Amino acid sequence: MVNPEDYELLAAELDRYANVPDDVLMEIVTRDCTCMWLWAGEDGPEWQDEEITDRQLAARLCESCPVRKLCLEWELRLAGEHQFGVCCGLTGDDRRALYPVWRARRDQMNEDQGGGQQP
Repeated sequence: MVNPEDYELLAAELDRYANVPDDVLMEIVTRDCTCMWLWAGEDGPEWQDEEITDRQLAARLCESCPVRKLCLEWELRLAGEHQFGVCCGLTGDDRRALYPVWRARRDQMNEDQGGGQQP
């Protein structure tokens, strides 16, 4: 499990992707994400039949993914508070705990961008 104080740091790291359009995130993630091409071959990873926990799977699968943070941004946008399974090196529990912190930062960013402007 991620330490609760780390959620704010992780959400802050994702701020750089706030203005990236959904379709651009989807294209990058589906093209470059480790999990998208790992099972593309017929054999799959050598450890796919092992009995491992979600946490172990996340560590093995996502640890070296080149687009891990972009994937997490996309996952938070798509699934919102309904996070399950392993994604972006985090379990569903981790992402459910991260989501309200991420959402609050985005809401604040939107307020700051529109604050005080008249239509």
